[in-house]
Amino acid sequence: MSHTYRLPGLAVTDHVVTVPLNHAEPTGSSIEVFVRELADPALAGKKLPWLLCLQDGPGGKCPRPLNATAGWLNHALKTHRVLLMDQRGTGRSTPVTARSAERFSCGRELADHLALLRADAIVADAELIRHQLCDGEPWETLGQSYGGFITLTYLSQAPDGLRACYVTGGLPGLDVTADDVYAAAYLRVRDKARAYYDRYPRDRELIRRIADLLDRGTVQLPDGDHLTVRRLRTLGLMLGMGDGWERLHWLLDEAFGPDGELSATFLYQVMNLTAFADNPLFAVLQESVHGQGGKPADWAAARLMAAFPEFDEDADPLLFTGEMVYPWMFGEIAGLRPFAEAVDLFAERSDWPELYNLPRLAANQVPVAAVIHHDDMHVDADLSLQTARSVGALRAWVTNEWEHDGVTASGDRVLARLMDMATGRI
Repeated sequence: MSHTYRLPGLAVTDHVVTVPLNHAEPTGSSIEVFVRELADPALAGKKLPWLLCLQDGPGGKCPRPLNATAGWLNHALKTHRVLLMDQRGTGRSTPVTARSAERFSCGRELADHLALLRADAIVADAELIRHQLCDGEPWETLGQSYGGFITLTYLSQAPDGLRACYVTGGLPGLDVTADDVYAAAYLRVRDKARAYYDRYPRDRELIRRIADLLDRGTVQLPDGDHLTVRRLRTLGLMLGMGDGWERLHWLLDEAFGPDGELSATFLYQVMNLTAFADNPLFAVLQESVHGQGGKPADWAAARLMAAFPEFDEDADPLLFTGEMVYPWMFGEIAGLRPFAEAVDLFAERSDWPELYNLPRLAANQVPVAAVIHHDDMHVDADLSLQTARSVGALRAWVTNEWEHDGVTASGDRVLARLMDMATGRI
């Protein structure tokens, strides 16, 4: 099914494609995958190369464009037709939500469904879509963050479908475990949190004051959940983004009302930022995206936290956490409770299919240009550099000019440079 319309500066066609839920069983159950095709109206009738956007996540839906006047999209549309895909389970692609999770008969059935939402299945969806919409023509990809993880799986499984790949803040460790990932992540989050307090020393006192209030009694969020110290600390997820420090600072600036209690404004914003209402899969799939056989993740972030006493709740300063996911979230956060049994099963699983074909990546001939953000809180730069050295035809650009969201924060500069790198212009 397709639907064509206009947005400011954009010719838009929405497509809904039916794909197998399990690509290994093509005649079994099916789901829908939604893709949005964008073109410059002046070029819409011309044959242009395709650029597939693989957005961040896990569990993130594709960007919803407002117009084509700025940023990477404006640059891409000068030469390409852009395809935005809601990865399976997200947005309009047979979404998995708290409500839909409750319809499964048991945690095992839900876990089996969720296991089919990883990068290997997303690549299989993309290949089916490429053949249906693009007549099998190889395309280029732009992978931001988790989209870069998907890119490496794509290069491992179906390199013939790719002309060139651009990766922004998303080169994964190819043979690492969840333990490796989170052991390094705690150090990066610690450094970001301390640097944040150096910039905003009053916020160090504010966070402790809020935590002390939460320890003294029950504070309810507008949706009925209780705000706890550990939930408060998950606001640190913002520290990895270019404007995240300021957004967190201004949130804390209005934390208290005139009566000395937490303000309604603060509580409402904290609820929205920590509820996972529109993206439960970010939490549900967080550790499983690193699974490739071997030992189970076994709640790696929670286990490893004990090795970092600076993250104790009575430590001074009280440190934020980042994108780590903990078992308590699936009991205390309403939008995650329906997934509790399934994620426990995920934590025990050790037979995950391999996502990366190391020999094939080493022999890769598809041009890959990747920006590695030196101070990236979300993706470890050292692991990314190791991967860059292990993948053929990959050129890396290391910079500390932007945070994890550099591809959007930089306007068109990051994508423009990566395209020039891939073609050998620089």
